[in-house]
Amino acid sequence: MINQVTLVGRLTKDPELRYTMEGRAVLNIMLALNRHYKNANGEYDADFVLCTLWNKTAENTAKYCSKGSVIGVIGKIQTRYYEDQDGKRVYVTEVMADSVKFMGGKPARESPSKSPAETLEFKEVNV
Repeated sequence: MINQVTLVGRLTKDPELRYTMEGRAVLNIMLALNRHYKNANGEYDADFVLCTLWNKTAENTAKYCSKGSVIGVIGKIQTRYYEDQDGKRVYVTEVMADSVKFMGGKPARESPSKSPAETLEFKEVNV
């Protein structure tokens, strides 16, 4: 079986690094990914994908990225569930990151004159 996904998108908010009780760094991020076609209003819609990063990958991403940063994530899709306060089962689908590539300098809001493709820099961080 193959379970591999590659995403390139923008962080929807500043990363908030946390640590488990065992001391492992964990970071949950949301990536905004533009679709490749326009909707009925002539605009591009976006998908929002939850990604989980661990250890050094989580620490480096929290340190060097902020809201609007363009990053690439390579990982695998994973599903889990939990019971909410009402006892209802809630399913979560997320990408468990194996590696992250920092793909731009400053977020778009700080450099509106250049498109992300014009400012790409590749820095790989492995788990």
